Amino acid sequence: MRRIVAAWSCVLALGLASALHAQMGMDLFKKPSITKVFHPVVGKGAQYETLSKAAGDSRTRTMEMGIVGKESVDGKDGYWMQFVSSDSKGQTVVGKSLITVDDFQFHKMIIQPPGQAAMEMPMNMSARNRQSVDESMNEWRSVGTDTITVPAGTFSCEHWKNDKSGAEAWTSDKVVPFGMVKEVGKDSSMVLVKVLDNVPDRITGPVKQFDVQQMMQQMQQQRQQPKP
Repeated sequence: MRRIVAAWSCVLALGLASALHAQMGMDLFKKPSITKVFHPVVGKGAQYETLSKAAGDSRTRTMEMGIVGKESVDGKDGYWMQFVSSDSKGQTVVGKSLITVDDFQFHKMIIQPPGQAAMEMPMNMSARNRQSVDESMNEWRSVGTDTITVPAGTFSCEHWKNDKSGAEAWTSDKVVPFGMVKEVGKDSSMVLVKVLDNVPDRITGPVKQFDVQQMMQQMQQQRQQPKP
């Protein structure tokens, strides 16, 4: 399931790498079946522990997902879905996207890197990247139901498999917003440790428009700083 969420994260990563974006959809978008697990309720969320393994290096992170607001988009109900990711060094990245439920389209994205002001990203995802996200989500298929126990409790779940990657995921409609209870892959895992109530919006300060040139200048300055 981390790869399901990774499809959303990929929207952020692809956008940052190519002048930034975030849109899964438009009128031609065919909603993958896995998107039915998206179940937004304002104030509700979930906390996860993720483990990734790369070249023998295991890294654990804490991630929270929650719904922190509701907004109408062209007459449709849209919800602000927030991601908060923290590493072992205490570095925290906060981001949120405005998503409409009926068509599962991303309409706005705001991120706040550590020590920086919040920025709204332009929504100009290329057709190739949009197709890549679409294909990634369509790789998942439902294979039945299971009851599983995780640190957050015992849940009756729909069981999903990804034949391409070999990953497996379990989702429950009792968990907001993505239904995720557990995901196991070749080099990563993600497990639900707590169901959250009264999730606060972490982005409360002024939000500025993203400036690509400014970001490049900041990255250049960081590279030029002497290492301790």
